[in-house]
Amino acid sequence: MNPNSNSITGDHRWILQIRQTLNQDVEEDTDIPVCIFSVPTSIVSKKPDCYVPQQIALGPYHHLQPELYGMERYKLSAAKRCHMELQHNGLTFDQVIDQLRAFELKIRACYHKYLDCDGETLIWMMALDASFLLEFLDVYDIEKERSFTRVTSRMSHLVDVSCRKFAHNAILRDIVMLENQIPIFLLEKMLEFKFQFHESSKKSLTLMLLGLYKELSPFKVLDECNLRFSEDCTHLLGFLYNMMVDPQIKDQHHDQMTYECDDQEQVQESRHKLKRIFDHIISFFKRLSLSEPLKLIVSNTPMARFLKQVVSNDEIKQVLNVASNDKSPLMEEISIPSVSDLVKAGLGFSPSSGGIFTIDFDEKSSMLFLPIVSVDVNTDVVLRNLVAYEVCNASGPLILTRYTELMNGIIDTKEDAKLLREKGIIVNRLKSDEEVANLWNGMSGSVRLTKVPFLDKVIGDVNMIYGRKWRVKIGKFFNVYVYGSWQILAFVAAVLVLFLMSVEVVSSVTKCILTALI
Repeated sequence: MNPNSNSITGDHRWILQIRQTLNQDVEEDTDIPVCIFSVPTSIVSKKPDCYVPQQIALGPYHHLQPELYGMERYKLSAAKRCHMELQHNGLTFDQVIDQLRAFELKIRACYHKYLDCDGETLIWMMALDASFLLEFLDVYDIEKERSFTRVTSRMSHLVDVSCRKFAHNAILRDIVMLENQIPIFLLEKMLEFKFQFHESSKKSLTLMLLGLYKELSPFKVLDECNLRFSEDCTHLLGFLYNMMVDPQIKDQHHDQMTYECDDQEQVQESRHKLKRIFDHIISFFKRLSLSEPLKLIVSNTPMARFLKQVVSNDEIKQVLNVASNDKSPLMEEISIPSVSDLVKAGLGFSPSSGGIFTIDFDEKSSMLFLPIVSVDVNTDVVLRNLVAYEVCNASGPLILTRYTELMNGIIDTKEDAKLLREKGIIVNRLKSDEEVANLWNGMSGSVRLTKVPFLDKVIGDVNMIYGRKWRVKIGKFFNVYVYGSWQILAFVAAVLVLFLMSVEVVSSVTKCILTALI
């Protein structure tokens, strides 16, 4: 057997797909955005179990992984039941496969990674996965009463109408993972074959997803929550994201974010200029110390020896660069005191009465209003994958990411989590407040931090009011002028040494000239 046969087959398949794509109308692919991403390694490495499916693979990214292959029989069982339902409409599963073949290129276009599988394999994979996913989601249909009769005996230990079984929650976490998404139009198509009407299939899917949202959303679900189902909802995770973060919020703050980015660029340019000035100063004195005429004149003076240490000492160079530090604030951890520190300074916390992301600060009452968030065994996976989706699909400000950074900033210990729980902001369904603190710490794993104007204003207002408190001012005074004064003193000393060295050099040169004239 040729050891390169797999490679040849893969290359041949790639060529066939390229030819097929080129032969299609150009307009067919232009309106299909990439929506199913592979999570960046920098994010996955922080907590792999939250991004890599543990029970079931949906879609091509983790297809036929050995540790997940055991669930394939349940997919096949779901497909058999789907086949029996289709027979009532005069269809067979094979006929469904035939009709889905027309969407092969559209399916491939949804995925960020190249899919190294032939079209037949891809369509069968998607049909089986969609059959299983729809059967699993059916239990969440908000217009149907949850009943054990709706769950088949073969699936009863996996699908739990009370949503409390371990296996059920494990699958629930897997289906919201970014790399485990399948295009939502496939779910609609499968339901169309079942109902024979487009509107009925779309309504049924929306009711399932809305029930899933109410089950998984860590935020309080408003009673007047409408059935938002637009073309932007490209997969299940995207639906959850759009329900939590209204696209209009992103659009409202996009222009302001662009303006702030321009300001940030100006600040960065000023810092770079300041750094170049210090670099020129160091370079000048370095050339001065290495000058042959001056070596003969001042080589044995104490200041000359000290100057050599200045230009060769890395620590002093670092001190000289402190004032011109070019580290971007966008790459720093969010700067805000913890809940405990804020409470000690007289600031209070209260649940916000508005929508999900109604975060505000009342300066008069020194009260920070935060949305109510419920934390359970699924919250970590849900929020992390929503953040990963927002980062990968970034179009405008990363609102959810910035919110997790805010919570990460104000929650440092279990005491902080306890205070928010007592204020009614956090509903804790985990075992302890420490688990809640651990969940928020390090929650944000985005490739870059972001600026979200309405959230950054709240953070700025809190820091400003907090900084005005007398106990905070006294603490800052000690930190700056006592504990942190060595940096300032070292910087002033280094500049003073360079100045005295200049005076000594000029004095020595003048003395030599006068001696020569006399």
